[in-house]
Amino acid sequence: MQSESLRSLVFFFLKWLSDRRKRQLQKKDVDVQRRIELIQDFEMPTVCTSIKVSRDGQYILATGTYKPRIRCYDTYQLSLKFERCLDSDVVAFDMLSDDYSKLVFLHCDRYVEFHSQHGQYYKTRIPKFGRDFSYHHPSCDLYFVGMSSEVYRLNLEQGRFLSSLQTDAVENNVCDINPVHHLFAAGTSDGKVECWDPRVRNRVGILDCALSSFSDGTDVQSLPSISALKFNGSLTMGVGTSTGQVLLYDLRSSCPLLVKDHLYNLPITSLNFQTHLDLVLSSDSKIIKIWNKDTGKIFSSIQPQTNINDVCIYPNSGMIFTANEDTKMNTFYIPALGPAPRWCSFLDNLTEELEESPEITVYDDYKFVTRKDLENLGLSHLVGSSLLRAYMHGFFMDMRLYHKVKTMANPFAYEEYRKEKIHQKIEDSRTQRVQINKLPKVNKELALKLMEEGSEDAELASQKKKGKAMPSILGDDRFKRMFENPDYQVDEQSEEFRLLNPIVSKAGQKRRKKLRQLAELADAEDAEEPEGQVSSEEESSDDDKSWLEEVREQRRLLRQEDKHRWRQERKEMDSNTTNQPQFYNLKSGEEFRSFNEMAHKQKLQKASLEDRLQLEEQQGISVADTAVGSKQLTFTLKKSDKQMKQQQAEHEHHQERKKLRRSAGHLKSVRGKGRGGRSFY
Repeated sequence: MQSESLRSLVFFFLKWLSDRRKRQLQKKDVDVQRRIELIQDFEMPTVCTSIKVSRDGQYILATGTYKPRIRCYDTYQLSLKFERCLDSDVVAFDMLSDDYSKLVFLHCDRYVEFHSQHGQYYKTRIPKFGRDFSYHHPSCDLYFVGMSSEVYRLNLEQGRFLSSLQTDAVENNVCDINPVHHLFAAGTSDGKVECWDPRVRNRVGILDCALSSFSDGTDVQSLPSISALKFNGSLTMGVGTSTGQVLLYDLRSSCPLLVKDHLYNLPITSLNFQTHLDLVLSSDSKIIKIWNKDTGKIFSSIQPQTNINDVCIYPNSGMIFTANEDTKMNTFYIPALGPAPRWCSFLDNLTEELEESPEITVYDDYKFVTRKDLENLGLSHLVGSSLLRAYMHGFFMDMRLYHKVKTMANPFAYEEYRKEKIHQKIEDSRTQRVQINKLPKVNKELALKLMEEGSEDAELASQKKKGKAMPSILGDDRFKRMFENPDYQVDEQSEEFRLLNPIVSKAGQKRRKKLRQLAELADAEDAEEPEGQVSSEEESSDDDKSWLEEVREQRRLLRQEDKHRWRQERKEMDSNTTNQPQFYNLKSGEEFRSFNEMAHKQKLQKASLEDRLQLEEQQGISVADTAVGSKQLTFTLKKSDKQMKQQQAEHEHHQERKKLRRSAGHLKSVRGKGRGGRSFY
């Protein structure tokens, strides 16, 4: 149940358990401790099909299956009063008296069964299969509609069938009698409502609801039929269609006052009116919607976990009973619709206690946006105003304002979205044709790799005979966008991919060759098969290179690309700065040498760390890779000006001494001579 200003409770009914078992559950299960069991054994063995409350409000009757049965619950005793099994499933039933003493059942096998207080009283049959019936109190007539163009009349006072009412429709689905002036209305399968006056047995009007249920631009799948019909007062009538629309009519006009769409494209199963609040309760098999009959604004909604078969409101209260496709019959209590019934008045005290506890406000018609979203939309100036409400790390803003601003910010977003949806539908329709082994448009190499791995796994599984192969992500809908959206394309020029590429270089080259062959086959419709096939000798030649050499080669290429990119940026910076006057700021005590040196220092200060490292690498710093994958750094320290002058002076002194010294190269040593180097003759 979703609502802003409603206090709502959902009460579920437990199975009949012993007191000992209940105490054990209450100690262990917290949910059982919080549940309220209003009526004991309020359930059906399998499914509940319809539910009604007697006019005096003391009894609740429900029909279900399997076996077909009816159960009556006494609200004063809060327990089951009696249960009767039937011969066939009940299509519709009604209470002719204020309590359960007079009941009428319309079965699926064309039988009409009457029950009194003690049990079955009489049984008859109608000519065609029935779908609904209504009771006319002044004349004691039962009107049956079904798979026939006739409306059968059974008079309970005379005990015989009267002449039927002939309609223009092929079949009739529902019927109802106005409680004020007793006008009989029948909803047909052609989308029309035919009204009859029971006093003269003449048709007083035909109302075409099929065309009025659709607005301009609505895609019409089929002709809607009438699936629900209900009168409210003397002039208001509600009509539900099989396509999920509810139309409110004034009997004096052929145009609907309001058309409410459930937006689920499911038939409307029941219509109820809360007169003192001007509310309408309409339901299909999925949801119950409560809305204002004048404006159509949603008051609240209830969405059970199982499908809904029938909805019944307890008179003059806020309690709602539902018959579901489940064993349990749900009970919902909404204090805003009315007080609790007298037999469970303690619910009002519980809701007052719950009202005192703080509740979290749920924003249904608001959009949550962050500060970044506001900046993108240009709405940062609204922070602090009444249009934005701060919540956690963002704000809530009205959904209408959000859509309006978003449309103004990007007016072509809808057109792009529409083209994308059309393209997606076309692609989906193509998948229904004969499947061809065709690669996707995005990540072709990855898809080819997965296809090869899938075929290899299938071969291994067939050889081992131990079961099926593992499923591939190509057939998984969760990864479908990976091969359709260009944003998921693998970037083969990135540094990470190129460094990891040598590991799978051989397989990648094979796939590229295969992709070229597939592309050639796709381009030429009637082309022959390619003559050149890759030999095993060419494939084996790729194994000669080692993994380490390939990694080093990729790193060398990456460094060359970085150097080239850096040089291009330097050239652009120099070209931009040469045409502009340059100003330099000299610090106190700093010696001015040249403008070029000052400009070089300023550029170094503004450059990033990466650019400085690249410049140092050019000036004498080198980076090399070792065998284990780490890096080795070699650099030379830059000498100061004093050291450079001293080195230059030493070099000049060395050159001067080299010119002045006398060489002893003309003296030759003689082996075998005397100690003093003299010879003796």
